Amino acid sequence: MKYFNLIVLVLLPLTGLIGQINAIDTYFQQYVEDERFSVVYISPKLFQLLDRMGADEFDLDDDEAEIFMDVASDLRGLRILSADEDGEGFYESALNTIDKDLYEPLMTVRERDGGNLEFMVRENSDGIIEELLLISGGDDSFTLMSFIGQIDLEKVIQLGQEIQEDNE
Repeated sequence: MKYFNLIVLVLLPLTGLIGQINAIDTYFQQYVEDERFSVVYISPKLFQLLDRMGADEFDLDDDEAEIFMDVASDLRGLRILSADEDGEGFYESALNTIDKDLYEPLMTVRERDGGNLEFMVRENSDGIIEELLLISGGDDSFTLMSFIGQIDLEKVIQLGQEIQEDNE
């Protein structure tokens, strides 16, 4: 019985942490079947397949393809949830779901017309980004995007710059 109490004392704080990390999972699952929402879920398996396919399969120049494959190989999932109504309500609800101690803000935008955007990251103890989270809401639109995996922001910035250069 003494060991059981010790195990409970060690694991109890961890269950709270796991619950907070999975708050976005819970929020996503709450609305995944709701007809008001558009839903995109890309599983870890698809990212593994992309990694196996290699850069030759994509219609990108060599630099873009190489950077894209480098970024995609580290991703383990993508979830997108969007609605075209009650954007402010869904935005506030999503923000209230998140444990702010686990996420660090990257960018916050508050528009005069009521639009809001939060870009946040969740890092592990080694400082590696494990989730990139975007929550956006306005009068009549809401979007939640969650990228899961080891995310190197330098690679993402490189990819964005490479794509922008090709479009100029």
